[in-house]
Amino acid sequence: MKQQGDTSKHRNVDAVAEKQRGIQKQQDQKDNRKMQQGGGGEQQNPPQTGAREQPTDLPAQHIEKPGIEAELQLQPQFQAPQYKGSEKLQGMAAIITGGDSGIGRAVAVLYAREGADVAIVYLNEHEDAAETRRHVEAEGRRCILIPGDVKDAAFCRDAVQRTVEAFGKLDILVNNAAFQEHADSLEDITEERFDETMRTNIYGYFHMAKAALPHLKEGSSIINTGSVVGLEGSQQLLDYSTTKGAIHAFTKSLASNVLKRGIRVNAVAPGPVWTPLNPADRPAEGVAEFGKQTEFKRAAQPEELSPAYVFLAAPACAGYITGIVLPVTGSVGAI
Repeated sequence: MKQQGDTSKHRNVDAVAEKQRGIQKQQDQKDNRKMQQGGGGEQQNPPQTGAREQPTDLPAQHIEKPGIEAELQLQPQFQAPQYKGSEKLQGMAAIITGGDSGIGRAVAVLYAREGADVAIVYLNEHEDAAETRRHVEAEGRRCILIPGDVKDAAFCRDAVQRTVEAFGKLDILVNNAAFQEHADSLEDITEERFDETMRTNIYGYFHMAKAALPHLKEGSSIINTGSVVGLEGSQQLLDYSTTKGAIHAFTKSLASNVLKRGIRVNAVAPGPVWTPLNPADRPAEGVAEFGKQTEFKRAAQPEELSPAYVFLAAPACAGYITGIVLPVTGSVGAI
């Protein structure tokens, strides 16, 4: 025979279940209305939170490697016209690898706006490099162009030497050059491809840092370009993601190693950014969807990354910061 207390307990839990079903029913009705209305009151357009409106749709375009910015149907935004310089890098000299286009070009422009002379290291994208130099010089600073392959240690030593000879000093190294090619399977990645990715993305950073260190002094800095895929991985960028994770570890390790010399080492981890790197990797239909998986529902423009590189390079801003990987990914909770 059931006790009265047991019956009461059953009524209570049944009431709770009924209440929960009522809540579920209310939400189901809302969900159905949204589906019928194509999303209802949800914001469908990518949010615009920056200093100026940025493009939300990318062209379905594929270009040949190494990727020429001048060939892009949608020209990347890199000039950051609302960014006003305040001499945060006044009198400094910087080397930027991969500085001919994309993030590197945007960083070069802002470094010049902040008072730095800039050496642009690049592979063979001469037209892009000349355009970057024109913009640096328009900011009133000197710019030299140094074509070559960062996989070659001797070239890296020569690039540093040429920079020091041109500007009389070296204060900032930005390691930014990269090679990227997607693959659907690990079995598709040949040893040749793996070697090219590793040697460009890892050895290149190592060679440049080693060549630059003898010329850096207290207050100098090294900034490495990492990636969100180095934090989260990417199923189609197995080798590239591996190098970016290694770059993050290299950044933290080198930061500890050289801090006693007054040199800071940090990294920026971009999410998807509209540069020649991705149209030179992805098929055209994939390029059109690039960046839409972020919470901003679009790829970033280079000028949305470049202020982070200024911040990390400027002793007045980041003098107490070293060994960090700063995510600029367009999504919440990047780490």
